[in-house]
Amino acid sequence: MNNVNSLFSIQVVFYLIGSIVMAIAWMSTRDTSNPKRYTTGLFWFLFGIGFLFGDLMIATLGKPLSYKILGVIVMLLALIAGGNLLGGGQHQPKGIWDKAALADKLKNKLFLPAIAIPVITVILTLGGKNLQIGDVFLLDQKNLTLACLTVACLLSIVYAYKITGGTPIVAVQESRRLFDAIGWALILPMMLAMLGGVFVAAKTGQSIQTLVTMLVDPSSKLVLVVIYCVGMAMFTMIMGNAFAAFPVMAAGIALPFLIVQHHADPAPLVAIGMLSGYCGTLMTPMAANFNIIPAVLLELNDKYLVIKYQVPTALAVLACNIVLMYFLI
Repeated sequence: MNNVNSLFSIQVVFYLIGSIVMAIAWMSTRDTSNPKRYTTGLFWFLFGIGFLFGDLMIATLGKPLSYKILGVIVMLLALIAGGNLLGGGQHQPKGIWDKAALADKLKNKLFLPAIAIPVITVILTLGGKNLQIGDVFLLDQKNLTLACLTVACLLSIVYAYKITGGTPIVAVQESRRLFDAIGWALILPMMLAMLGGVFVAAKTGQSIQTLVTMLVDPSSKLVLVVIYCVGMAMFTMIMGNAFAAFPVMAAGIALPFLIVQHHADPAPLVAIGMLSGYCGTLMTPMAANFNIIPAVLLELNDKYLVIKYQVPTALAVLACNIVLMYFLI
């Protein structure tokens, strides 16, 4: 475990997440209305292992073996999700938790706990950095924003209990309902966040640079600009995250060709390049938190409907980015 001189450290955040995921795994296994309850419970159990037991595994088994075990867990998660082995229960509301009755009773008060989360996070981030008890900081100094967000979520849950009359058990049950509704897409952002590091470690950027040198005339600025912008969009579609695509395309095209060879201004170049990546975000199911989860929560019949409506806008913005980059940078 990392030695962090704070009461609310990043480890505490991980343990909280792991505990909730494990509780959901247990509930999923016991839900007889879910025809795939055992594989669903196994999926969330495997997902919670890293949060709850990651530090213990590293302390007892060492990093190399722990990383291999977690790698096997990731592959098992992919097999369960890819095999369509995740299911959901019926989640019938009871009593006060009849959604229509509760919404009619609380009206706009329902939004207050959600609004409280960003407000409290900002207040704690700006004013809580130096809060101490003796020599111990209250919040993790190396992961301040995440610690503040977690505290804000906990306070918001307490506030939600107050206005709804709910209990912690109900909160976990509602969390499981969302887990079942979203499914495997819930863990996709976290998995994709690591993909950029994998591509960098594999020196994919250098491979792209070599490939461009072989197939394209490096003196053609227009071709390089098109490849860079379209490449950012395409890699983002593959990775689901423009930040993961950025180091690959920057190392492969932006830096060696556009900046070094053609003396492009780096700041606007990479800014428009990132915007080109966001165009890819609009067109891919891999960006599940933007495109798939909203469709699920809105209960749309076509889970790709959000993407279909965004594609024309994404292509138009991408074309504008190419024009701006070529003529202004």
